[in-house]
Amino acid sequence: MCKPDSLIPLIGVITDIKTETPDVKTFTIVDKEGKKAFDHKSGQCAMISVPGVGEAMFSIASAPTNTKFMEFSIKACGVLTDYLHTLEAGQQVTIRGPYGNSFPNDLFKNKDMLFIAGGIGLAPVRSVINYVFDKRDDYGKVDILYGARSADDLVFKEEIMGTWTAKENTHVHLTIDRPQENWDGHVGFVPAYLGELNFKNDKTVIVCGPPIMIKFVLEELDKLGFKKEQIYTTLELRMKCGIGKCGRCNIGSKYVCKDGPVFRCDELDDMPEEY
Repeated sequence: MCKPDSLIPLIGVITDIKTETPDVKTFTIVDKEGKKAFDHKSGQCAMISVPGVGEAMFSIASAPTNTKFMEFSIKACGVLTDYLHTLEAGQQVTIRGPYGNSFPNDLFKNKDMLFIAGGIGLAPVRSVINYVFDKRDDYGKVDILYGARSADDLVFKEEIMGTWTAKENTHVHLTIDRPQENWDGHVGFVPAYLGELNFKNDKTVIVCGPPIMIKFVLEELDKLGFKKEQIYTTLELRMKCGIGKCGRCNIGSKYVCKDGPVFRCDELDDMPEEY
């Protein structure tokens, strides 16, 4: 559950904007004093608003170990997000949070990690990945399987190729849905590529992406012998008010904003199939 002070909007200043894809930008935000607005944990979200335009919940893409600022990777897909994409560094928004629970990073210690993401679903996963890299000695081998519709739709490309692939005991597996000129990497959907890679089932898995991708990834992980207790996912796209009042994120007996957005996959068995 959110703390009372997480309901109070703070002035957020955009200090940097990076274009990731034709419709995704990463915004670096600090408070009006130039500091990180509030502490958070991997997987948590924040409410960003522009008075007179709207507000929405976004996953925090930066790691908790980043104590200087927060980052939000936002896809232009509506009134507020389209407006945010018109803003420039130096302009202000309001920000409040954090909301929701988090990935249990301490439980992952000394374990091999498998991160699986599709499209903009890499944003909340990135928070965990960079946390693990910032505390590299606490974790085992890292595999990152990431895919998008095309090479142009892959987010964090510079970070992936320049930082993640250089990390010790780390392997990055990229794929795009269909063949593309100047792409010499793997071609195919993420679930199918997961089957081809045939990972050993002794890893802790974090999955995030479009619902249809998650559905087939979970089926493939089951074929590989992974147990649901080894797999974590996040359902933050369903969150609206963040405090369990609007009912938009209600699934069965649970509210994603209060009981999630992070769930261990065996917890999903108690939810209706609508999730």
